[in-house]
Amino acid sequence: MRTLTTLQGNSQKLDGGAMFGNAPKALWQRWMQPDELNRIDLGCRALLVQEAERNILIETGIGAFFSPEMKERFGVQESHHVLLDSLAEQDLSHTDIDLVVLTHLHFDHAGGLLSAWQEGQPAQLLFPNAQYLTGQGQWQRANNPHARDRASYIPELLALLKDCGRLHLVADDSPNHPLLGEGWRLHWSHGHTPGQMLPEVAMPDGPVVFPGDLVPGAPWVHLPITMGYDRFPEGLIEEKQALLDDLYARNGRLVFTHDPAVAIGTISRDERGRYSINNPAVAVEKIAS
Repeated sequence: MRTLTTLQGNSQKLDGGAMFGNAPKALWQRWMQPDELNRIDLGCRALLVQEAERNILIETGIGAFFSPEMKERFGVQESHHVLLDSLAEQDLSHTDIDLVVLTHLHFDHAGGLLSAWQEGQPAQLLFPNAQYLTGQGQWQRANNPHARDRASYIPELLALLKDCGRLHLVADDSPNHPLLGEGWRLHWSHGHTPGQMLPEVAMPDGPVVFPGDLVPGAPWVHLPITMGYDRFPEGLIEEKQALLDDLYARNGRLVFTHDPAVAIGTISRDERGRYSINNPAVAVEKIAS
């Protein structure tokens, strides 16, 4: 028995031009309307996978670890840790999570591992009973970042993960990991950041993939659309096409971490080979195998 539930985390407002990279505003504002500061609304969605006697959480969103100054800079909308509230709605707390799967370690995907900011208090690592799983290449990148993405990582979090004794690194391009087990598959992407690990969960009506920042929301299903934050946009487009081709052939679905309106959708392709999302849903609640 396996159930899937999408969970809301803290939301953000970020510059639309940065989020849509080479796409002009005349195009991307059809999909997401900017505010007066040219910012678009973004979610930080996690996926709860419940199997037999264990709870697996894919990503933790941005969380509430930022100081007020940094919170304002990065457009974080809520001061409290929204993901913890979402877990409580499922009658769970962070102590009930057995495994946390991190696609990568950028702060808007892993910041939710930390407790909410309190003045004068050091950051605390949440999920004390969980094992943590992330890619080896991404761990290396996080600890030796390039000047281009140094600000995307949280040094305090890396130190806490290293010292906790519960961090497991997956060799890049491995198809699975023993902590995941049967019914799981790993896809890999290096265009956004090295060693981004994209988990796939087998379900009776087709696989479900959490694509992280390879496909952060429904508009980015369009092959040419990339983000200004992507490390190698051309390589990312090739990775995206390979994943979409594979999922289309297998009736697969994507769970979007950053789309504020669409949580999940089925891959569709028209006669010209252009991809889109079919049957979009704002949330997934207890899809059971």
